[in-house]
Amino acid sequence: MKKYLLVFLACGFLGQAQNKPVISKAEVVRIETELASDKMQGRKVFTAGIDSASVFIEKEFAKIGLDYYKGLNSYRQEFKGKGKAANNVIGVLKGKSKPEEFVVFSAHYDHLGTISGSNDTIYNGANDDASGTTAVIALAQYFKELNQNERTIIFVAFTAEEVGGYGSGYFSKNINPEQVVAMFNIEMIGTESKWNKNSAYITGFEKSDFGTILQKNLKGTDFNFYPDPYPTEQLFYRSDNARLAAVGVPAHTISTSKMDSEPNYHQLSDEVSTLDLDNMTEIIKAIALSSESIINGKDTPKRIEKLPRN
Repeated sequence: MKKYLLVFLACGFLGQAQNKPVISKAEVVRIETELASDKMQGRKVFTAGIDSASVFIEKEFAKIGLDYYKGLNSYRQEFKGKGKAANNVIGVLKGKSKPEEFVVFSAHYDHLGTISGSNDTIYNGANDDASGTTAVIALAQYFKELNQNERTIIFVAFTAEEVGGYGSGYFSKNINPEQVVAMFNIEMIGTESKWNKNSAYITGFEKSDFGTILQKNLKGTDFNFYPDPYPTEQLFYRSDNARLAAVGVPAHTISTSKMDSEPNYHQLSDEVSTLDLDNMTEIIKAIALSSESIINGKDTPKRIEKLPRN
């Protein structure tokens, strides 16, 4: 009797595992390839290219079935940056039991645009940061299908990171930071980290217990999160997480970028062909798994010491 019961239970657990949503390489490749395509013209803020990228992200959010952010009648959060019109793209997955507590997944979708006088004229920005934006879209699809988030999840693609972080700055001024439990900012995950495959680092690791929570959730897997190995680069203050970190949110950036040896960083050569898309898919899966105890309300990262605003 016990033998058959154990077999039945094992089959039940396997069935549950098999029913869990899949983050597929095919979808990662599809999204990444579109965002970093030549037709996006380098996604420079205030250009037709970035508007094309915004439209693509909006269509993905609509296909997934995300809600609009508070007070908006579309996925666009519009504002003026340097006196010109710009927009973030935001989608929301409402929490079941803790809808007023927010977990943010973010990346910037802008890049450097184009240049003349060269055979290759487009800064495709495949790693910086089409890779992070791809992750945000893939995670939105995953958590929508999983349908188990107790906290509200906000998925946001920021604009104007490359010219001063205006998109994240506007977003941070239009959200109550006390409601934001954690922020997973994703920046350049298309190449292997200094520890090779199945690994990434977290900026500002020592500033909260966000990183240790993620590590705990990955125990028993082949994936590892490490503290930022490039402290002199001040990466914690150089990406879109910094705006919410400044007001006490456990807001950190996840990256694999080897800051001492990334030959394609801010170069015309930052194209999809240079990325390890298998590894990138595994990183996105690891982010999904590592975040689940925060999303389901079991873990709440400690607030960080407030930083001076830029």
